[in-house]
Amino acid sequence: MEKEEVKQKIYALVEKSVGKKKLKSGDIQKAVSADAGITRDEVKDALRDLIDEGKLIYTYFGGSFVEIPPQQ
Repeated sequence: MEKEEVKQKIYALVEKSVGKKKLKSGDIQKAVSADAGITRDEVKDALRDLIDEGKLIYTYFGGSFVEIPPQQ
């Protein structure tokens, strides 16, 4: 699977969970790798790219969570 497709799956998963549940990096890795048969390292790499691009951010509330940045 192409890296862009993995990034789209990750973003869609985080977007779907907004307001319901805060996802940790491990939650995302488990969900995406189990769903599409992708290795966890590929998911980590795609997640890192999304963070670097500013499409997702890490937040900390008693633990590290991945979220969509707030709109300014």
